[in-house]
Amino acid sequence: MARDNQKINDQIFRTRSRNAAEERAVSEENQRRRQIRSWIILVTIVVAVLLGIHFLRGYGRGKEITMNRLPCYSNQNVTPFRDGLLYYDGMYIHHLSSSGTIRWSFPAGSEISFSVGPSHLAIWSGAQLFVVDQNGNATYNETLEGNVQFARVGERYIAVVIGDETSPILSIKDLKGAPVDLEENFKGLMLLDTGFYGDQGQYLWTLSLDVYGTAANTIMNTFQVGKMNYQRVSLGQDLTYKVVYENAKLRVFTTQQAYTYDYKGVQDTNATMLVYGWKVIDAEVPERGRARILMAPTGQTSSSQIISELRTLEGDTDKRYTLPASCVGAAIYHGNIYAASGDTIFRADMNSQRFFGYQIPAPDGAEITAFYGITSDGKMLLASGETMYSLSLPQ
Repeated sequence: MARDNQKINDQIFRTRSRNAAEERAVSEENQRRRQIRSWIILVTIVVAVLLGIHFLRGYGRGKEITMNRLPCYSNQNVTPFRDGLLYYDGMYIHHLSSSGTIRWSFPAGSEISFSVGPSHLAIWSGAQLFVVDQNGNATYNETLEGNVQFARVGERYIAVVIGDETSPILSIKDLKGAPVDLEENFKGLMLLDTGFYGDQGQYLWTLSLDVYGTAANTIMNTFQVGKMNYQRVSLGQDLTYKVVYENAKLRVFTTQQAYTYDYKGVQDTNATMLVYGWKVIDAEVPERGRARILMAPTGQTSSSQIISELRTLEGDTDKRYTLPASCVGAAIYHGNIYAASGDTIFRADMNSQRFFGYQIPAPDGAEITAFYGITSDGKMLLASGETMYSLSLPQ
């Protein structure tokens, strides 16, 4: 009997030992699996971080920007022109490629002014007027009947404002100097600006100020070139400073409102927009679609620009942006917003409000102090003090 009890006890002990061993094995297996899961999670996190760093570094490398020093100075009327730039050294106007190679030089003389168009530029001093093509060849050179106030160049024509400030004459010529139109209906008005619009620039708008009225009044006239006809629109006492043409519409910007007119000067009253406190600093008009208007706070658009906010208008879409750092200038190029700070280029797609930053590879840590626009081949013109640079844009 005792031996039977001992056998039973031994069996129970062996069973308990076996169960304990199995439990320990199960526990150790569960612990091992938990450790494996923990390691998998840790490795996954580390790999994700490394891939993220690699992606960001690869993103920067894939969009590296190059910088070239230009053989001109920031006080030499640096102006983007097609896929390069112009500057004036006091006697010659030089055309550079965007990388800094001199393409041609034109003997313009001393104390001149100039403006650029799609393929030509106008140069004037006193009553002397030159029209120069994109290759540096003069297509017109003449002494006019009065001193030139300013000139604007379109695709087919040039508009020249001559004579007295308060009784100017608007002379329109083709790009070889042949007379096309003459408008003299500006007695008592000061012409502020003018520009061509429509197919091949067959229409012309002018902005003028009534200097003899009891209250300041800006007037917009629209002309069909060569037809001697025009429409007259009173814009009121608010200063009008910018006109942008898009889709058979003229968008007219004053210090208070943005108005919309058709090509004959008839207002679309439903398209009026409040823009008080903002000023247009750039506009891009694609071949198709709506114009892209870039604005900055008026108080930040003085000669020493320190821009911290931006606003874009595209049709009925109105967006606001806060820049990651204060910038010296901004522009729109191919639907992207670009802004330059002292050491960084910021880029944002207009459909997004997120800016990416790219370090400017300035030599010796030079700080960017001024912005001069973007060439047609995507080079930003920047200055550090008097030194000029061109910078390729990240896309």
